[in-house]
Amino acid sequence: MSKILVTGGTGYIGSHTVVALQEAGYTPVIIDNLSNSNKGVLKQIAAITGNVPEFHEFDLCDEQRVLQFVKENPDITGVIHFAASKAVGESVEQPIKYYRNNFFSLINLLTAYKDQVVNFVFSSSCTVYGQPKELPVTENAPVQKAESPYGNTKQVAEEILNDTAKAFDNYHIIALRYFNPVGAHKSALIGELPLGVPQNLVPFITQTAIGKREKITVFGNDYNTPDGSAIRDYIHVVDLAKAHVAAIKRLEDGKASGNYEVFNIGTGKGLSVLEIIRAFEDSTGVKLNYQIGPRRAGDIEKVWGDVSKSTAELGWKAELGVEEMMRSAWAWEVYLQEQHPFD
Repeated sequence: MSKILVTGGTGYIGSHTVVALQEAGYTPVIIDNLSNSNKGVLKQIAAITGNVPEFHEFDLCDEQRVLQFVKENPDITGVIHFAASKAVGESVEQPIKYYRNNFFSLINLLTAYKDQVVNFVFSSSCTVYGQPKELPVTENAPVQKAESPYGNTKQVAEEILNDTAKAFDNYHIIALRYFNPVGAHKSALIGELPLGVPQNLVPFITQTAIGKREKITVFGNDYNTPDGSAIRDYIHVVDLAKAHVAAIKRLEDGKASGNYEVFNIGTGKGLSVLEIIRAFEDSTGVKLNYQIGPRRAGDIEKVWGDVSKSTAELGWKAELGVEEMMRSAWAWEVYLQEQHPFD
């Protein structure tokens, strides 16, 4: 079947998508600069699927290197673009890093593929909605002013993609606006592997549970939510990976309505930070040490998605619940502690 380029393919969502692509019969080709991942993930993928994916290590911000790669690989027919800096809090502190990395990499890819037909799936985010006025938020909701530079890069990237699709018929593009990916592969051989202090909730939970961190800080308990903590739509990373395969298939089958589409990818249900903590404790039997802290810059109060469009048009639906999210994340953390696969 088709060769699919996966940028950022050794990262958290990328590695799970590479597995899903291989299981669906595709041949994924990875580009990653390893700025937030480990090359050892390639061996972990091979342990799951029996195939080591083709890998190229370079920075997509290097325009000439991107042009050279595309010229040397004319048989690639699809792109799934993950490679981007992605932490809300860090983006507030380092906005230039985020604008440079997230825009240059995307523009270089689009430039390189301007003379050939390409199916392009973009890793977007529910952050484009800001704080929605109505919940659950649908794809037709207005894009709000971003609460963070990270969110702004996703908003502007979608505008770039939409404008590109309007101007050039060879680009067939789907932007997946997904919510909060958590969990790990059922094998416990791949999962979220943050370098340094985790920027996301669940790896901070698992690292605290195993003793790497002293305690978790819940950023704010004074939001207008039932328990005061912020609410998100948490989705299992394996379900999310399968959504990317469904998007590629939709483009290949010519079923897209126009050259640019957007889909929400979530469960359609919101859970608070404190509910996630309790779900982890209930699913694993491990008690957590946590404290309440001040709100974090760039965070929004609550968001969850209406995913009926994804179900109807992509033929995709989230299948794994919060218990499996927490159990698999914990199994991955234990595996890292006991096996040290990347040492």
